[in-house]
Amino acid sequence: MYFSGIVQGVFFRANTRREALRLGLQGWVRNLPDGRVEAWVEGERATVEELLDYCTARIPVAQVDKVDFDWGPPTRENDTFVVLR
Repeated sequence: MYFSGIVQGVFFRANTRREALRLGLQGWVRNLPDGRVEAWVEGERATVEELLDYCTARIPVAQVDKVDFDWGPPTRENDTFVVLR
């Protein structure tokens, strides 16, 4: 997933991680040099959709203008959800 808008400097990654862990998802989230945030999320489709809804509409201060994502097969490389730096 790629999030565009006001997504850096507003605790977007930390909030995404907290919610992903609450939902029992695996993956990671990181800032990109171009101002976007990238996330790799694995879990049940409905639960991933819950996280997507949270990220696009309920993170305080953040303003997501655009989300690009594709559904794909899980890699099962992560057993938790982390913030990459």
